[in-house]
Amino acid sequence: MMTRIEDVRIAYEEFRYRTPIKFGGIPLDRATILNVTVDVTTPSGKTVSGFGSMPLGNVWSFPSRTLPYAVTLGAMQTLAERIAKITAAHREFAHPIEINHALEPEYLRAAADIKLEEPIPKLCTLVTASPFDAALHDAYGKALGVSCYRTYGDVELSRYLGPDFRGERLASYCVAEPRPWVWLFHLVGGADPLSDADIKHRLNDGVPETLPEWIRFNGLTHIKIKLQGEDLDRDIERTVSVDRVARETSPGTDWRFSLDFNERCPNVEYLLEVLRKVKERTPRGFESILYVEQPTARDLKSNRQNVMHAASKLRPVVIDESLTDLESLLLARELGYTGVALKACKGQSQAMLMAAAAQKYRMFLCVQDLTCPGASFIHSAGIAAHVPGITCVEGNARQYMPAANEPWAENAPGLFRITDGKVHTTELDRPGLGATNAVSKTL
Repeated sequence: MMTRIEDVRIAYEEFRYRTPIKFGGIPLDRATILNVTVDVTTPSGKTVSGFGSMPLGNVWSFPSRTLPYAVTLGAMQTLAERIAKITAAHREFAHPIEINHALEPEYLRAAADIKLEEPIPKLCTLVTASPFDAALHDAYGKALGVSCYRTYGDVELSRYLGPDFRGERLASYCVAEPRPWVWLFHLVGGADPLSDADIKHRLNDGVPETLPEWIRFNGLTHIKIKLQGEDLDRDIERTVSVDRVARETSPGTDWRFSLDFNERCPNVEYLLEVLRKVKERTPRGFESILYVEQPTARDLKSNRQNVMHAASKLRPVVIDESLTDLESLLLARELGYTGVALKACKGQSQAMLMAAAAQKYRMFLCVQDLTCPGASFIHSAGIAAHVPGITCVEGNARQYMPAANEPWAENAPGLFRITDGKVHTTELDRPGLGATNAVSKTL
């Protein structure tokens, strides 16, 4: 069965972070959430509404040294309005992945038509379009009365991923029933306190403030460490310190870490030196590193000298900001990357197609965050729970804007009230993406 779009509506929510998070050296203290509702009809005339939500992560998806925050955010909001009109004008019965495939070129043209001193990057367009795509998948699953992950049997992959996938269906690369839980990755940002000595003024807002407090509060086992990529000694010391504090706080835990340089390493030699020094100073800490995320510049075509073959022999090196399509995934493989970070903020359609491609090419897979609260975190957790080989999901909105999660937590406590280091995902087998079913009273 296929569905047809009847109406598209958008709305915004604003939240302030309880503490700033640094991205690329820029402190971020707020978020604008784009919420999208899409009405679809079935050939029999049944009408269903789907819901999608995503932070407009302009600092991450549209980094600029010349355009201020308000300008890049405003560009995303202008683009959202244009995407809403483009999406509403699509009147053919189709699967959500087919619709997204047809409309993405129009979204990119709409972004190019917004005249700024710098063009809107493709990544930024994907982030802006992602809640529209999510709402379509959500509506489609609801129209059939099943999880959207049970609707991928009709998606023939060669149309989207080329001849390597001839005769293959998307359903072969995801599981219909979610695994019962995945590990939670906790973020330690560059400005986050590791101990009481790092706190100048306590917030005293009932939420943990130091790493030991978070470890005890959530029963943590997995930590993502944000690094600078511009200060070798500091990056080494920060990694070693996080390892030390974690083991002192919970000595019996089988700790797992990821390192995220946010593409700021000048070259692969920098990364290799960090890994070598960490191994010298804390062999157990080095063995606990699961993967390294996007160490150098996101523009792979312009930075072909940044090959990762040597680093990938030590630990999986995954692309994040670089991943915008199949072409970028294949180029990353050529340059020595061995893993892929899936993100709901790039769209459900892309996440599932890239998950299939990464599995086909035997790449490491993980699910990363965009400080996603509420429905967008449920969306992220759903990807982690349905893609084979993924065991973890990052979820840091609970750290930086917990108020945005509260309306959702009461009816989805396994996803938002973490006590054993795990995100419990059994309840994600609801129709659609499983989000609005959890909190329909709030929408």
